[in-house]
Amino acid sequence: MKLRGLLTAGVTLLLSLAGGVALAPGASAAGPRPNFQLPFPCGQAWTGNSNASSAHESWEIDFNRGGTADADLGDAVVAAAAGTVVISAHQGSTNGFGNLVKIDHGGGWSTYYAHLRVRSVSAGAHVSQGQKIGEVGNTSKPGNNISPHLHYEVRTTDTSYPANIQKAVFNGTTFGYPVQTVTSRNCSGSNNPYTPEEVCGSGYDVIDSAALGTAGRVYLLYNGSNGYNCVTTIKSASVGTATATTAYLEVQGKSRITDSGSFSYYAGPVRASAGGTCVKWGGKAGSSAYDSPFEHCG
Repeated sequence: MKLRGLLTAGVTLLLSLAGGVALAPGASAAGPRPNFQLPFPCGQAWTGNSNASSAHESWEIDFNRGGTADADLGDAVVAAAAGTVVISAHQGSTNGFGNLVKIDHGGGWSTYYAHLRVRSVSAGAHVSQGQKIGEVGNTSKPGNNISPHLHYEVRTTDTSYPANIQKAVFNGTTFGYPVQTVTSRNCSGSNNPYTPEEVCGSGYDVIDSAALGTAGRVYLLYNGSNGYNCVTTIKSASVGTATATTAYLEVQGKSRITDSGSFSYYAGPVRASAGGTCVKWGGKAGSSAYDSPFEHCG
C-alpha cells in the first residue's frame, strides 16, 4: 500500500512538472476534440458573451441575437456535434440551468445547453450534428429571473469542475473571448432543425416522401387517431433564409389546400381529413417540384 501511494504521488509530480493535469478520481483523459459547430442553424449569426448574465466561470458563453431582450425567445438550438443525450431535464433548485440538455460526444467531451424554453430530445437519444435539441428560453431555478439566452459550455473528463470547462471552438476556430459574433457553419446533413413529425404535430407519422432535388423534401404524414393527412416541405438548402417554398394537400373531391410563400425552414403544415379517401400531395423548394397522383386511398 505504501509503494502504491509513492507511485501515485510520483505520477502526479511528473504530470505537474510536465505542465499536465492530474486526473480527477474516476476521470479519463479527453480524446481528440470533436469538430464542434455553433449550436444554431446554418447561416445564423449569434453574439456570445462570457461575461454576461449567467456565465460565471471562464469559457462559458451566453448567446443572444436581435435587438430586444425577447428577440430570440423560442429560436431553435441544435447539437454542436453528434452524440448521445445523457441529460434532458429541468434542474429545479439544483442549479440555475433550468431546462438542460447535456450531450456526450465520446472521447471525454460533452456540451451543455441551458435555460431552454423546451427540450426536443430525451435522455438516451442519439443526435446528429445540427439536429434540433430545444429552443432558447429563460428557465432557471425558482426566484432566478433571467432574460432569454442560451448558456453553452464544453466540458471534458480529464479534471474536475470547473477546471474541466474548455474554451469553445466552432468550425475549427476558438471563440474570441469575451465577446464575439459568430455565423453558424452547422450545416451537416440537411442542416434543418425541424422534422416533419414536429411540424405536423403529435400523432402524425410519415407515410411517404419525395426529394426536391437538393433543395428539400416534401413529406406526407397520417394521423391514425383522427384520419387526417398532413403535408410539409422541409428545406435542405438556404436553411434559415426565407426562400420560395410550397406544400399542398388535395383530398379527392375537395379543394386543394396550399401553403406557399417565402419561408426559412419549411412550408406547411397543411392538414385535411382524408380517412378512406385518396389524396394528391406535393410541394416545391428552389426550382424543384413534386406532384403525386391520387393515392394512399386507405
